[in-house]
This record gives sequence, C-alpha cells and structure tokens, in this order.
Amino acid sequence: MAPLDKKVGKLAMENKQRFRQAKIAAIIGIVGNMALAAVKAVVGVWSQSQALIADAAHSASDVAGSFAVWVGLRAAARPPDEDHPYGHGKAESIAAIIVAVLLFLVGLEIGRSALMSFFAPLSPPGVAAVYVLLLSIVVKEAMFRYKYRLGQKLNSDALIVNAYEHRSDVFSSLAALIGVGAAIFGGKWEIGWLVYADPLAGLFVAILVLKMAWELGRQSIHMAIDHVLHEEETGYLREAVLSVPDVRQINELYAREHGHYVIVDLKIAVDPLLTVEEGHRIGKKVKEKLMTLPRVRNVMVHINPYDPEKTT
Repeated sequence: MAPLDKKVGKLAMENKQRFRQAKIAAIIGIVGNMALAAVKAVVGVWSQSQALIADAAHSASDVAGSFAVWVGLRAAARPPDEDHPYGHGKAESIAAIIVAVLLFLVGLEIGRSALMSFFAPLSPPGVAAVYVLLLSIVVKEAMFRYKYRLGQKLNSDALIVNAYEHRSDVFSSLAALIGVGAAIFGGKWEIGWLVYADPLAGLFVAILVLKMAWELGRQSIHMAIDHVLHEEETGYLREAVLSVPDVRQINELYAREHGHYVIVDLKIAVDPLLTVEEGHRIGKKVKEKLMTLPRVRNVMVHINPYDPEKTT
C-alpha cells in the first residue's frame, strides 16, 4: 500500500475514534445540563430566587451548546467530497460560533430579567437554593475539566469553547450563591437592602456570560476565516520540507487551519535543469513527508526553478 493510502486509512480511523469520544462528551453535556437546568428552575421558582432562575437559563443554553457541538463535530468527521475537497473541518468553528451566539443571547435575557426584578416586590430566597448552587458548582467544574482536556487532546475548538461554557456556569453559580446567601442573611437579620443582592447577583451573572460569549465568539470567528499558523508555529513543517533531497529553498509556506487539522500550501525551489518529471517526483516526496506529520490533512506543492538571487 502506498504511503498516502496508508495515511488516508489512518486518518479515517482517527476521525471515527475522535467523533466517538466527542459524541460521548456531547451526550454527557446534554444530559447533565438538562438535569441541572430542570433542578435549578424548579428550586429557583419554589424558593423565589432570581439569581437561581437566571443560572437555570444559563444551564439550559448549555444544552443547546452541547447539541451544536455534537452536530459540528459530526459534520467535521465527514471525509472530503467533490463540493468540499478540503474536508469539513470548519464545521467545528461554525459550531463554536453558534455556541457563542447562544451564550450571548442568554446573557442578554438574564440581564433583562435581573433588571426587571429591581422594580418588583422581593422576598428572601429559600435555603434550598444554596444547596442546588453548591451542587451546580461541583458538577459544572467537573464537566469543564473533562471537556477541556478532551478538546485539547482532540484539538477541537468547538469542544474547548463548550468547556468554557461550563466554566462560565461555575462562575455564574458562584456569583448566584453569594447573592442568594446575602439575601437570606439579610432576610434573617432584617437588613432590607440585602434582599437586592439576589437580583444583583443575577445581573453580575449576565455581565459575566456576555463577556465570555464575546471573547469566545471573537476567537471562533478568527479561526473560521482561513487563519494561518504563524511562522514560529510552522518550524517543524519547514524542517521536514528541507530534509527532502533536492529541495533548494522554500519560497512560500502557509498552513491554513480547518478545525482540528491544517492544509499546507507550499512553493519550493528545485534545480532549474531538472525535467518536469523529476521536479514532480520531488514534489511528491515533499507531500508524502508532510502528510506523516500531526494535524496535516492535505498538501499542495508548487515547483519553482531555483534562483540563488531570490530569497523568497
């Protein structure tokens, strides 16, 4: 079997394993967030906690986020076809953008609800809200660590963004816990103004969610619009190219990120006295060499005649 055929077969197997692990992570996220959102909503309404209800909305958005990640990863796992010769890797970046937009919309709604609460009669929330928020902090931090490590392992922007969704829920639950605790304390010791700590915590959660959504969205958009690796990140690619005999010079090298993999566009210089067939053979060796490296999915090699007076 030719080296490129082996590489294609290996990539297909890796894609299946990658999607299987990502699917498990997405299912865990969907089930976990649905359970947390339901518990928070019920206890939030029962205990009259605006902060807990806001946190329930945040967890509910994570359900949609986990589902979007699963759809994006499933699309990214599809092999290249006639309409998408470079593969479907950017589907991950699109999924990450969708998650960021959902997070932003939820942040706006949480902020609106919290502001409205300042103009309505308030009473201290029930102590059950405290236990639910403590449970949420523990569960969401565990989900963040699991998905972040998996996202790093699979080099998945969508999973990493989804992991930070869980981390934002940890911070929002912590803020809600402080607000609920202060409101309960104020009600017990008859400190009337402390009752407003609960909706104030909801407002803080909204600001936190909006900030994180903005940062994640900006990063995801940057990755989606043909981002290339910086020169210091392509050193190992350049070394591999120059290790091929008869390659005199690298004129251009761009490694474009497509989700979890890269496409390499390359111009190399060879002896101008070589035949077309000999130049083609060198280009093929360069492609085979690069295709053995991590993350490299495809390589386009252009052959130029070597000119010692040109540096690029």
